[in-house]
Amino acid sequence: MTKRFSNSAVSHCLLAGLCLLALSGCDDAAKNAAQVRPPEIKPAPEQVAQASSTPAQSLYPLPLLPRPALSSSVMLTPSPVSSLDLILSYAQWYFEAGQQDFRAGHLAKARQEFDASVDTLIGSGIDIASDPRLAGEFHRIVEAISSEEFAAFREGDGFSEQKAEAAPIDEIPDISEPAPGSLDPKLAAGANREIALVPHDIPLTVNEYVLTYLNFFQTPRGRAIVETGLRRAGRYRPMIERVMDEEGLPRDLIYLAQAESAFRPTATSRARCVGIWQFAAWRGHEYGLERNWWIDERQDPEKATRAAAHHLHDLYDQFGDWYLAMAAYDTGPGNVQKAIERTGYADFWELYKRNVLLKETRNYVPIILALTLIAKDPQRYGIEVTPEPYEESESVKPGGPIDLRLVAETIDVDVETLRGLNPELLRTVTPNDPNFELRLPVGTAGRFLAEISAIPPEKWVTWRRHRVEEGETLTQIARTYHLTPSAIADANGLDVHARLEAGQKLIIPATAPSEPALGKLTYYRVRKGDTVESVAEEYSVAPADVVKWNHLTTPKLVRGTRLRVYPGGLGAVSPAASHAARPAPALDTKVSASVPKPAAPVTGNSASEAITHKVVAGETLWSIAQAYHTTAENLRTTNRFLFTRPLQVGDVLTILPPR
Repeated sequence: MTKRFSNSAVSHCLLAGLCLLALSGCDDAAKNAAQVRPPEIKPAPEQVAQASSTPAQSLYPLPLLPRPALSSSVMLTPSPVSSLDLILSYAQWYFEAGQQDFRAGHLAKARQEFDASVDTLIGSGIDIASDPRLAGEFHRIVEAISSEEFAAFREGDGFSEQKAEAAPIDEIPDISEPAPGSLDPKLAAGANREIALVPHDIPLTVNEYVLTYLNFFQTPRGRAIVETGLRRAGRYRPMIERVMDEEGLPRDLIYLAQAESAFRPTATSRARCVGIWQFAAWRGHEYGLERNWWIDERQDPEKATRAAAHHLHDLYDQFGDWYLAMAAYDTGPGNVQKAIERTGYADFWELYKRNVLLKETRNYVPIILALTLIAKDPQRYGIEVTPEPYEESESVKPGGPIDLRLVAETIDVDVETLRGLNPELLRTVTPNDPNFELRLPVGTAGRFLAEISAIPPEKWVTWRRHRVEEGETLTQIARTYHLTPSAIADANGLDVHARLEAGQKLIIPATAPSEPALGKLTYYRVRKGDTVESVAEEYSVAPADVVKWNHLTTPKLVRGTRLRVYPGGLGAVSPAASHAARPAPALDTKVSASVPKPAAPVTGNSASEAITHKVVAGETLWSIAQAYHTTAENLRTTNRFLFTRPLQVGDVLTILPPR
């Protein structure tokens, strides 16, 4: 697995970044970003006439936008232009406006503008695939939106994706040959004495390459990396050593994980490798690590350790040498095999000297050896840290989605403790999988089982618990959660005027502002390589549901299309009926959370009647058009107010049935 980009890959990334900055018109250095303005472009009269007389090729009507002066960095001279130029100009304007609002934190507005940018291109009436300029702009905008838009739009609810941490392997520099006289002879002598004294089960070598990194790890920057790894190793060492023993591997392979991630389960490298063992997605899949919308098992310390042990075992079987196996772990076995075939040497140090491996791979083995030497005798190198304690846990199977905040409030721990025990969870909600095991602090599973039974399973992602503080009243608590006192009283079987006792736990029923989006409409932008099956797997739904929700007539997905998805699926039983029919949940009992379906659109009684549709949060003109098998242009034509302002929640649209 290649953990870091090659120079060529970095160049491409930098070029892409520069292009995006150029398109956004944003100058961070100036700290005075100019406001994005609509383009000052006027089509020629004859082109306007032609556009209105040829519907198949016409530019759909655009809103009447204000036209303040453009930024000085963008010069557009008013001149006769084609309809295509106008389409591209407006798409670019919406896109830049969306970027500006996204960076300012106006996420809802940014989503509208991003959607409008894509709608401008798709709703133009021109076949995107038939025009290189239109297709190029469409894919550029879709890629940029996909990378920015969905990173923050679920902030604040239980379905926000967790934040990744930078992988320490990216912070360790690629050091060239040591300069003559730059290495302290005492450092080499001390390291050689250490090898003779400390036990080790992989070969330890001291040469100028290893000494170079021993020297680096004693600088302030390097020391911080070492100390973090040694401190966090305490959390995982017993588990890793147990797995290595069970798989018949050297325990000292633990230092690969220290080099890769400093034992941070959410560490993510620039090459998108993840977890304490830094698996690429495809390699993790090869060794049984699942990744979907809910979880990433590359971040599960024990499952990832087991997968890494299997992978390292396979590499050692292939090369018969631990240094070559380590190099292959970094760059892939194919690259190491090619280097051996080119030189005829199955020896890592010979391959190093002959410069037939990538630079980061040549340095990878010396880094691990240097960290191993320091970790086995840190005081020799002037390092003293107290390892964090190993965290014991016990597991329960919730049987369905449950918000970690509810779990934390139920067993009186903080959410971060649960996140630390379950780092594979990408969200604050467990997956809709009856076999998922949630790890809890030792001694809390019984309490969780007893207390969670008071809450209907279909409320596990929306309801909360509250511990009453000294002197708190029902009215004060209700105000905190934006509820009425009677709502909390009813949920807990209390009189609304009841006196509360300090330490008493109350069930807090769901409130609209904090309710997560499980089972509620989510939009997914199709990427290259996506299939109906891959989208369904990511959101834990059936492929047939994806087809049904989007009225798909072919299994082939078009890149850039927005799909309607309901994460976890739609419940078939109403909350009230479900609660009445179900017994209280038990440990390891299968429980399926049922979420009510969103209201269906109101339709006319016959094909000749118009349809009315009330806009709800998350919908766009494009998504509504797709749902009713029409176009954004037709919707604007029928609902003329859309020419002058964006679509808003609560708007009632008239939709003419397709002819």
